Amino acid sequence: MEMQNSRVLPVSQEAVWQALNDPAVLRQCIPGCESLERAADDTYDVAMLASVGPVKAHFKGRMTLADVVPPTSYVLRFDGQGGAAGFGRGEAQVTLAAQGAAETLLTYHVKAQVGGKLAQLGSRLVDGAARKLADDFFSRFTDALGVTPEAPAPAQADAASTVAEPAARQPTPAMRRLWLWVALAAAVVVAVLYGGHVG
Repeated sequence: MEMQNSRVLPVSQEAVWQALNDPAVLRQCIPGCESLERAADDTYDVAMLASVGPVKAHFKGRMTLADVVPPTSYVLRFDGQGGAAGFGRGEAQVTLAAQGAAETLLTYHVKAQVGGKLAQLGSRLVDGAARKLADDFFSRFTDALGVTPEAPAPAQADAASTVAEPAARQPTPAMRRLWLWVALAAAVVVAVLYGGHVG
């Protein structure tokens, strides 16, 4: 299964990168995220609750981040299990690109292998659930940045300035990796749900 998509976020690339490093922002944005624990320097265990039609399951997985190029890109490798509901493994490539001073293009490309009950659901149901999960994440993320689609440019500039923090309060490199993985957890669940109809 392959899925790719992009979203234009109404804030600067640096503001998006900073927000992806803010645990409070990410915890309110990722639908179904239950826990995230460090297993090693480059590896984290994550637990999430996901629902697709009649299938509702707790997914537990391991994520590893590689090829980090701040503030433009990274690769997330994942392996998740949802018991009888299914499994998903693969990788997601994510890039951020400035679109002028006040917008950022976030692009993701997921390659995944899935199985279990999710693989037995119809593609329309699975596609709809995956689309809703992605829409929910990006809607919450945009709201957390303090920007609405109708907001005027000065409000966007204010939101970007409230996300940026003084250098002394910015997260350590290890925390940056951690929260980038959390942000991508939403993409991982989308990959599992979207690919469920591909046997």
